Amino acid sequence: MINPIRYEEKHFIIVNDIPNSIFYFFDFDIRYAKENMEFEHFHSYYEIHVLLSPNAIHFLEGIPYPIQCNDFVLLPPSLLHKTSYPKNDPSKRLIITFMYKDDGYGFRDAYSEMLKPFHQKLPIYRFPESQLNILTGLLNQIVELSHQAGSQELSGTYELVLHSIFTQFLYCLDQFQGYNLYEKENVDNKITERIYSVSNYIHTHYREDLTLEKLAHDAFMSPYYLSHQFKRITGYTITHYIHLVRIRNCQFLLINSEDKITQIAFDCGFSSFSQFNRIFRKLCGESPSEYRKKHFYTQQSAHQPVDNLYS
Repeated sequence: MINPIRYEEKHFIIVNDIPNSIFYFFDFDIRYAKENMEFEHFHSYYEIHVLLSPNAIHFLEGIPYPIQCNDFVLLPPSLLHKTSYPKNDPSKRLIITFMYKDDGYGFRDAYSEMLKPFHQKLPIYRFPESQLNILTGLLNQIVELSHQAGSQELSGTYELVLHSIFTQFLYCLDQFQGYNLYEKENVDNKITERIYSVSNYIHTHYREDLTLEKLAHDAFMSPYYLSHQFKRITGYTITHYIHLVRIRNCQFLLINSEDKITQIAFDCGFSSFSQFNRIFRKLCGESPSEYRKKHFYTQQSAHQPVDNLYS
């Protein structure tokens, strides 16, 4: 019998220990189809998405993956993603976000090992009942701890205990990788599958010179047919989609690196700085330098989530 995660709508659990660079945020909430994001977004921290409703679709770098109740979607920093929830009934979900010091508090190799499940080619996990119950049991311990603390923001001893339980949770995720039952379902519509393959190619080759003719040639389609089907299935023209992917990755570098803005533009596939600056302003409503000034300090000092651009 599956031990369900203890869900309480609008329940938050927060640890924001800036001096020690420990950040946790547990968010129990519901989402409606009307709240589905228009385009994929990124985070500068690790995220775990646990669906607590029958089904949804999670997009990872342009590819849709059906998920079901108690599936774990593990998202490393900078991975473009979004969740599409079904119409009608609202969907329950748990989002866990966290950040650690780069040196792993003196245990860098151990933390790197425990975080390996996030960096697999397909970081979606569906566990058998025995392993699932261990994981949900640990999460429920954290929920119970938050009630003992009597506050949504934990500090002191409660912070240390939460960190300890969650470390055990990460350890179990790593140890249970071999039990993963998740397999991506094949798309019945071959055209749809090919279009999503093109979108994924854009995500993984955005630094290169991408043209409609090249993408069509690689997809064994005519440029006109690819352009028409891409717009029909994704809702975007190919040019717009390429711009969005490139700008998203520029945003990540603007707030997570000290590279020069011109270098970031060229590293993300833009052929000229003027083109980059024009497109960035159009999509983000501000210049790249304004975006960096607004978000860089917040990102570095207070661990605040930074999402813009159709988020």
